[in-house]
Formats: sequence, C-alpha cells, structure tokens
Amino acid sequence: MPLTSPRRSALVDQVIAQLRNQITSGEWPVGARIPTEPELVELLGVARNTVREAVRALAHNGLLDIRQGSGTYVLATSELAGVMHRRFAGADPRHIAELRSTLESSAARLAAERRTERDLVQLDALLARREDAWASGDADRFVAADMSLHMAVVTASHNEVLIELYADLGDLLADWLRTDVGTDLSPAGHLDHARLIEAIRRGDGDTAASEAASYPFACRGRNADGGGEGDGDTEGDGALTGAGG
Repeated sequence: MPLTSPRRSALVDQVIAQLRNQITSGEWPVGARIPTEPELVELLGVARNTVREAVRALAHNGLLDIRQGSGTYVLATSELAGVMHRRFAGADPRHIAELRSTLESSAARLAAERRTERDLVQLDALLARREDAWASGDADRFVAADMSLHMAVVTASHNEVLIELYADLGDLLADWLRTDVGTDLSPAGHLDHARLIEAIRRGDGDTAASEAASYPFACRGRNADGGGEGDGDTEGDGALTGAGG
C-alpha cells in the first residue's frame, strides 16, 4: 500500500508546482527569502503539513535553502542548477574559469554567425547597463549586469542546449564572479566588453571567440590564479588584468 493517499500526494505535487513556478518565473529570484510557512498556508489555502512537505521537497532538489532561525531562501532556478551549485561550489576556481572560457567562446562564435537585429539591440542595451553599473560602484549591481550581458551573448548563439546549460550554471558563475570582483570597482580594474559585442555585430567569429575566451582568465583576484597560488600569470588568448568577466 502507498504510504500517502493519492489525493494527499496530488495536493503536495500541486503546491510544489506552484512554488517552483514562482522561482522559475523570477517572482522569487535567487537569494530572495520566500514567504514564511504561515504566509504560504494562507496564500495557498492548504494545510501547514502540505506546505512543509512541498518546501522540503524543493530544498531536497536544490531549489530552496532552509536556514533555521532565518527563513527559506531561493538557491537555484532549476533542479539541475541546484545540483550543479552543490556539486561545484567548492571547485577549483581555475577550472570554473576554464569552463566559462570554453562555453562562452563557443557561444560567441555562434552568436557572430547567427545573431539577429533584435539580439544586437539587446546586447547594446546590456553593454550600456554593464558600463553604468561599473560606474555606480555597486558590486552586486555590476555582477548582475555582467551576467546578463554574458547570458545575452549565449542566447544570441540560438543553440537551445547551450542556452539552457549556461542558464543552469548561472548561479554558480555569478558566485564566482561576485567573489572575484570584490567591492572595489576601480577604473584600473575595468574590463571592456565592447570589442566582443562589435565582433559579434561584424560577424567576426574568430575575434568574438578569442575575446570571450580571454575574459574569465583576465579577472583579478584569487579566482584568476587558482586560489592565490603560483605567480599570478593568466591563461588564455589576449588575457588582461582587470575585473568583471
């Protein structure tokens, strides 16, 4: 016999689906605290135990993080993103940079071949937003703007598998970038992305790929040199010193 009745199981599944939709739609962004258990009970019109089971299921799948005494927070936007975040959160920063370089250079090459006029408008707008965010000195705002630009480059590749994979890695990559950027957005640390966008505009796949491949290794800090070991040399074609991949 099943341990729970079909009706009970179906109700929990419905609540899980509703909560997941709040996360995947962006209503509850990564890092946000979701409503408390009593608030969810009132909003959904279900029993406390049903809400508790649904929240625990999403925590088990890696979408939510239950912090005793603090609340429940959004950890990832999909089950795969949650798994990747848990699996690779402690990975060697250089390996993360190598992964970024590989994915983003391939995406940039494809973007140069496949970008549409709409893609170019979006890239221009996000590049300007990234510049404004850097000038503001707000590190969190800059990380969000930088990640949005890189995601737009990947989206311009029009490779659905690559887009989904990069999106699922986004939370992990944002954490890496946030640590690397730190809090000091000085002019000397700025890493220009205009050459990448211009290469995509011209349809120059080689230059676009080379630019995108170099950015992860051009970032300063311990993530660029494998945790502070070695002599601090960077890898990758055209590597520069600076922050903000």
